Amino acid sequence: MPNIEELAVRQLDAYNRGDLEAFAQCYHREVLVLHGEEPAFNGRDELRERYRVMFESWSFGATVSNRLVSGTHCVDLEHWWRVNPETNERSEGDLIVRYTLRDDLIGTVQFLK
Repeated sequence: MPNIEELAVRQLDAYNRGDLEAFAQCYHREVLVLHGEEPAFNGRDELRERYRVMFESWSFGATVSNRLVSGTHCVDLEHWWRVNPETNERSEGDLIVRYTLRDDLIGTVQFLK
């Protein structure tokens, strides 16, 4: 059984490889995704659909400079970047990502700016 830190590492590795299926498999089938305090969407299928276009046609990546783990929670300070294939413009930034374990998978992911 993976712990929350292992899942956070695994999903980031899959993200950086552009492997949508490996990325999605780190998340619970009923994963709740929050932007700040507001629910953005839920469910692994919705996660797959939300990320599909980016994984198929964008250049992107992320690194974690700091990670804090306590019990079933993992909090990452993440630097992300992506290049829009239509405009070739690069955007990047930093955010805090909190992962919470549920049934041996990531059950909640919260993006905080």
